[in-house]
Amino acid sequence: MSHKFKTYNQQQNWLFPPSIEELIPQDHPVRIVNGIIEHLDLKPLIKAYSKDGQPSYHPKMMLKVMVYAYMDNTYSSRKIEKAMRENINFMWLSNRQVADHNTIARFRSTKLKGAFKDIFRQVVLLLAEEGLVALKEVYTDGTKIESAAGRYTFVWGNAIKTRKEKMVQQLEEMWEYAQSIADDEDKDPTPPDFKKVGKEKVEQTARKINKILKGNDKATAKAKAKARYIKKNFAANLEKYGQQEKLLAGRNSYSKTDPDATFMRMKDDHMQNGQLKPGYNVQISSEDQFIVNYTVHQQTNDLHTLRPHLENYQYLYQSLPESLTADAGYGSQENYELLSNKGINAYVKFNTFDWEQNKTGKKKKKNASTFHRDQLHYNEKEDYYVCPMGQRMDKIFEGKKTAKSGYKQTYSKYRAKNCKGCPIRGACFKGKNERVVERNHILEHYKKKAREYLLSVIGQAKLKKRTADVEPVFAHVKHNRNFKRFTHRGLDKVELEFGLHALAHNIRKKSA
Repeated sequence: MSHKFKTYNQQQNWLFPPSIEELIPQDHPVRIVNGIIEHLDLKPLIKAYSKDGQPSYHPKMMLKVMVYAYMDNTYSSRKIEKAMRENINFMWLSNRQVADHNTIARFRSTKLKGAFKDIFRQVVLLLAEEGLVALKEVYTDGTKIESAAGRYTFVWGNAIKTRKEKMVQQLEEMWEYAQSIADDEDKDPTPPDFKKVGKEKVEQTARKINKILKGNDKATAKAKAKARYIKKNFAANLEKYGQQEKLLAGRNSYSKTDPDATFMRMKDDHMQNGQLKPGYNVQISSEDQFIVNYTVHQQTNDLHTLRPHLENYQYLYQSLPESLTADAGYGSQENYELLSNKGINAYVKFNTFDWEQNKTGKKKKKNASTFHRDQLHYNEKEDYYVCPMGQRMDKIFEGKKTAKSGYKQTYSKYRAKNCKGCPIRGACFKGKNERVVERNHILEHYKKKAREYLLSVIGQAKLKKRTADVEPVFAHVKHNRNFKRFTHRGLDKVELEFGLHALAHNIRKKSA
């Protein structure tokens, strides 16, 4: 008996060839992309095109292809071009038009740049119309994503500061040496001020030093060589350090191959061991695992990202959420005050909240809590603390601190009496003198209010939901879709790249 197979003939022609439309299932995600973008107002995107020259590919088609590419985990412009030639879903979206990879790259980096925030906003508002989000309760968190920059191309702010200090020290030493061997007519009774060293001052000082040493028999060959080196290199080095400090813009580091990227500690391996790599701090606000707001920052700490993040939210929707839930990384006086002034209910932990609730389970911390400042009795009416031995700790100082953001805080210090010979001194504190504790009255007020919010029934429910709302979004984007490193460089391009991931995430979730 012969084997039975279905007919296979590659040369057979179709009498009525099927359309691409018929080959795509009705419930396929590509149809969701097509339907959503058909409802968008693309006037801001169209404005990015010139009316002169050859006709361009339609921005609506390019946007559909770009969004679906990110949903399909296809990020390379060359791979997107290949998909437009070979993938039936891309062929359907583009009506079988094929844009080359340069056109795709220009669309993403140039045309889409100014209009993307508006496109993202429109999609979120469409989700709100369908009842998938309400834009009232948001959950905020951040993650660090590596830059496309080289991992060993770092410039450190502290290193620049050290080099400049050494330069000043060498200038001072050479100036003093030159003056010690100078003839009377070459001596300068008023030495230059090296506290503020500029390029002109360095050049002027180097010329004076070389002039003194050049024809002086007392000057050693080593000193003359050093003076020549200073004259040749110090002014140029100082100018280079100035340019580097300008690129740093208050940061501690940047990458030479992506100056906008800051070196941050990334949790990479299965043991969550941190490694310093150039990257960006990505902040999102989510609702029911939909991303409703995103921003990208150069700061390594989440503390100073909340204000610009909320400003972006207000820019998108012309309003603010009713409540915001976040972890202890955002718990500062500045952020509590910001949320309070904007009328947002802040379900935001402070750094010792979990420790207060004994959720750490570490004996060392539990034993230490007896002597922690927060466990000491504070008399609010008469403004003093009571130490563990019952002695009064009076206020000795009141001062102000300024955060990196420029925000000013007022704090007070309280000192104990007769700590010498105290039987529990070793457990209470390790200092040599009397114990001093610090208190920020305004911050304590906000912490008390935050504690009430967080320990309420609603607060406990929000804390539980936060871990199941915003954190899985990062897990999906970084691990399920393997987006752990940006492919573009520069803050603007990186923000647009993550925005495409955020938009693709929302549409994929809607179609799920």
